[in-house]
Amino acid sequence: MGNYMACMGSKQKKKNSKLNMSGMRRRGPLEDELIEQQALAMALHQQHKAQLRFERSLSHRDPATAPPRRSYSGKPSSGKLEYTRSASTRPRHSNDLLIDPQQLLNGTREGFLAATLESKHFVLVHGGGLGAWCWYKSIALLEESGFVATAVDLAGSGIEPTDPNQITSLAQYVKPLVELLENLAGTEKVILVGHNIGGGCISYVMECFPNRIAKAIFVAASMVCTGQRAFDVFAKQEKGEEDLMPKAQKFIYGNGNASPPTAVELDKSLVRDLFFNASPAKDIALATVSMRPIPFAPAMEKITLTPENYGRVRRFFIETTDDQALSPAAQQNIITQNPPQQVFSLKGSDHSPFFSKPQSLHKIFLEIAQLEAKE
Repeated sequence: MGNYMACMGSKQKKKNSKLNMSGMRRRGPLEDELIEQQALAMALHQQHKAQLRFERSLSHRDPATAPPRRSYSGKPSSGKLEYTRSASTRPRHSNDLLIDPQQLLNGTREGFLAATLESKHFVLVHGGGLGAWCWYKSIALLEESGFVATAVDLAGSGIEPTDPNQITSLAQYVKPLVELLENLAGTEKVILVGHNIGGGCISYVMECFPNRIAKAIFVAASMVCTGQRAFDVFAKQEKGEEDLMPKAQKFIYGNGNASPPTAVELDKSLVRDLFFNASPAKDIALATVSMRPIPFAPAMEKITLTPENYGRVRRFFIETTDDQALSPAAQQNIITQNPPQQVFSLKGSDHSPFFSKPQSLHKIFLEIAQLEAKE
């Protein structure tokens, strides 16, 4: 290793000498990365200003009771089932930035979060077959912006050691999440995020711990009504010949073929097109080697929800428009059946926006976090 470093050092000196003779210096990797970050911050700033100008140009508001929708494509929403794009009671000014894009790189202003936010703690709950590992980009972005981010491995998921075939109830499946909420300090509240069937899991704990949850965010997730099962929203989709979900599912019969399935495994050859059709190759590779079978019983258990508990928590839904696992039509049906406070739309996102659209997803998280506390 010492010889290698000495050799590299000698070559570098010669290279620097040539550069100095010509009066020019080549940028190093760190400088290139800094320039890219600065460009990203500027682009986000400009995109946000353009979004604000567009919103101020809207003079018509839909009088219907449907939740307002905000699009993150930079293009106006369209279609009969679209909602109005903003819940704001006054036009925003460019000085009213939801968050300084530079904060994505250097953290938030001192005291800003503590002074204005109902909660600065995000708890991220994965979907079926995934684990806490899938949120690694969101965790980094949230922490860089001054938030606390906790990703949970549900039972039998990620590195949690339980055999998925041995999980027989939703209560058993969500136990790690329940324990996290039970151990929160004092009156601390969290912003709860659920993806895929993780939406059913966060609905369950919203019923159990309404005083611990400031807001709930459903990311292309099972936002169930009382009496529904987490898997219902996937099973009730209109299925065509090209639908991948039935083809990708492989049932595991841990108690024998005469008994109900104990888990569901997703075909690795199809999961790329099903979950990650717009995601980077490195994230697909991570998912391919990290996904585990999905416990079957929790996804098939009916969930009881009440207005007094579940209904007290403010809900937000994030649509994924290029989703092959939960179609836009199925997501619209979820929203219609159980309207949240507001709908956000991620244009060009597959079923896994934490991989395919992490910056846009993060921007929505920040906007929801900064909504005023419910009176």
